[in-house]
Amino acid sequence: MAANDALVVIAGGGFGGLYTALALAERRQHPPILLIEPNERFLFLPLLYELLSGELRSWEIAPRYDELLAGRGVAWLRERVASVDATSHRLLTSRGRQIAYGQLVLATGGQRESYGVSGVAEHGLGFRTLADVERLQALVQRLRREAKPLQRLAVIGGGPTGVELACKLADLLDGAAVVELIEQGGELLPGGRAFNRDQAHTALQRRDVRLRTHTRVTAIEAESLQLSHPNEENADARQETLRVDGVVWAAGVSAALPPIQPAPPLGSGGRLVCDGELRVNGLEDVFALGDGALVRDGEGTPLPSTAQVAFQQADLLARNLLHSLAEEPLESFLWKDLGEMISLGIGEASLTGMGLTLSGPAAFRLRQVAYLARLPGLPHQLKVAAGWVADLSR
Repeated sequence: MAANDALVVIAGGGFGGLYTALALAERRQHPPILLIEPNERFLFLPLLYELLSGELRSWEIAPRYDELLAGRGVAWLRERVASVDATSHRLLTSRGRQIAYGQLVLATGGQRESYGVSGVAEHGLGFRTLADVERLQALVQRLRREAKPLQRLAVIGGGPTGVELACKLADLLDGAAVVELIEQGGELLPGGRAFNRDQAHTALQRRDVRLRTHTRVTAIEAESLQLSHPNEENADARQETLRVDGVVWAAGVSAALPPIQPAPPLGSGGRLVCDGELRVNGLEDVFALGDGALVRDGEGTPLPSTAQVAFQQADLLARNLLHSLAEEPLESFLWKDLGEMISLGIGEASLTGMGLTLSGPAAFRLRQVAYLARLPGLPHQLKVAAGWVADLSR
C-alpha cells in the first residue's frame, strides 16, 4: 500500500480501537481511517456474563464489524497486525500486506496471563471470546447432565471476572457441581468498593460457592489442581491436590502486542508506557490505549485496565489524532471514575458510584441500561433497546 501521511491506522477493534475509530469518524473532515481487526464481531466484554447465562443474546453483545462501520467512513481490514516498524511508519499484517501509516493506534487488547503456572493453556478455560463462552456452556451442560457425586468446577482469581463468573456458574449449575473460587490474596475484589465486596461475599455464600483465599495455584492438570497454602510462621507451605472437573482461569490479563521496532519501554503486564496524551514513549506518531497501554493519573498511579477507562480514552484519543495531524498541542487524559458495577448471578448485580449504592434485581436492570448507553453506535443501541422492550412486552 502506498504511503499516506494522513492515514490513521487502528490496530485492534476492541473497546479502545473501535470506539476511537467511531469517535474519529464523527469529526468533520476526518482523515482516512483503517481499522485492522481479525475477528468478525466486536465483543462487549462487560456483558459476556449475561451471554453465558442466556440473559442476553449474541447479536446484542457481539455485533458484526461490517454492520457497525457501514456508512461511517472507516475501512476495515480483517487481518491481524504482525509487526510494526515505527521508524519507517510501516506495519506488516498477518497476510503479508505492508501498510504505511501517518498515525498508528495500538489497541490490540489483552490476553490471558498464566504467571508461569503450568497447565493453564492446556487445561484452563478462558473467558474473553465467544468460543470461550461456548466451551464453558458445554461444560455446564455436561456437569448438569452427568450429575455425578462431588463434581467440582474451579474458578481461579478473585477479581471482578472471577467473582462474576462464580456467581453465574453457581446459578447455572444449580447444585450439579460445587463451585470453588480460589484467590491467591487475602480478599476478594482487591481495590474494589467496600459495598460491592460485601455484596459479593453475600452472593457467594447464598450460592454455596466455596471461597479459598491465601491459596496459590501451582499447576493445573487434566483432572486436578495443585495448590499451595502459605504458612504464617514462614514454614514450608502446605501442599494440596484438589480434584476438579473443570477450571476457569480468571487470574489476570497481560498486553497482547505485536513485535515493535524500535522496542518501546514496557511496564507491568507487558503494557506500553504512554504519556498523559496517550502517546507511546519513545515512538513517533504511535498512540496506545486500553489493556495494552500503561497510563498514569495525575498522582502517578497506573489506571486500571477496564472497559470504562478505554471508553473514556477513545474520545480523547480521537481529538488528539486530529491535533497531531494539525500540529496542534495535544490534550491530557483525565479519567473520571464513574463507579463500579458487577454482576452477581442471574438477574442480580451490585453497583456504586454517581451517587448510587444499590444491589439486587434493580441494580441488575440499572447496570444493563448503563451498558446499553455504551454499546457501539446509536443504531445498534436502538436495535438492542427495541429487543429488550419486545422481551418485556412478552
